[in-house]
Amino acid sequence: MKSVSVVIADDEALVRQALGELMSAEPALELAGEAGDADGVIELARKHRPDVALVDVRMPGGGGPRAAREIKLCSPSTRVVALSAYSDRETVIEMVRAGAVGYVVKGSPGREVVDAILRSARGEGTLSAGITGDVVAELSHHLEREQHESESRRAQIDRIRRVLAEGTLTIVFQPIVRLTTGEMVGVEALSRFPDDLPDTQAWFKSAEAVGLQGELEIHAVQAALAHLPSLDDELYLAVNLSPKTLPVWPSIILEAGAKDRVVLELTEHARIDDYCLLEKAIADARADGARIAVDDVGAGFANLKHILHVAPDFIKLDTSLTRGIHNDRSRSALAKALVSFAGELG
Repeated sequence: MKSVSVVIADDEALVRQALGELMSAEPALELAGEAGDADGVIELARKHRPDVALVDVRMPGGGGPRAAREIKLCSPSTRVVALSAYSDRETVIEMVRAGAVGYVVKGSPGREVVDAILRSARGEGTLSAGITGDVVAELSHHLEREQHESESRRAQIDRIRRVLAEGTLTIVFQPIVRLTTGEMVGVEALSRFPDDLPDTQAWFKSAEAVGLQGELEIHAVQAALAHLPSLDDELYLAVNLSPKTLPVWPSIILEAGAKDRVVLELTEHARIDDYCLLEKAIADARADGARIAVDDVGAGFANLKHILHVAPDFIKLDTSLTRGIHNDRSRSALAKALVSFAGELG
């Protein structure tokens, strides 16, 4: 039977010596190395890829939590067992969140330490008898909650992936008319999804939560652009993109001249952290023939600074500004100011 390889880490030399003697006396264990701080045990794990790493919680170099996180990255198969003089709730939970699968309180019998290592090597979790029942109960609740969150995230990912793979997203068009004549000058593409979630916004929020917002946005834009040849030549097509997805736009292939009929609407619900990157993406999109609109002005993170950086070809007022504008002087005044501002921009 293959022995279980172990690395140990503790800033107290006497503790390391005692643990080393314990390993040597146990035929099922093999000591692969020892260290006095987090950096040392991380390097040992990277070099030896041990079955188990027995680490002190409060050692130098970031302690057990940092060691557990780094070991998971450099040696994913290594199981981390925490060894600590502390058995309080915060310390135990901190180590488990960092990736420890076992927790042994210093001063526990040697047999308990050995059993914890062996169980961890088999993929079983273990908590020292020195840890109080209420901490164990809270830890179990924490693990159940994490499992539920993981399952919920997986369900969200699967739902988005199905839409991307099966093409169940559909596009409807909302006319855009010139108020002075009633003439239709363009259409806005609106995405419609299966009934799994309440509305379109919920779909994009769900995609953002699992890191698939960009993929879903591009999928929706491409679905909308597929209808462009069927639209009258004099109509433009407006599609929605978040600022962080905008840099992908130049890679979308359309027939020559088709991008001149596209308006990219940037929603103002999205926070802008780097206007330099946004301005470069806008310049690239304009060089590609597209025009830019700022959507939902007056909602979310909408402000004049945002509009000044974007310098849009179109400014779309949010309904929170236009609703009841006929009998609200404040809304009317703000709308007039924005119309005047847009006129100055040309």
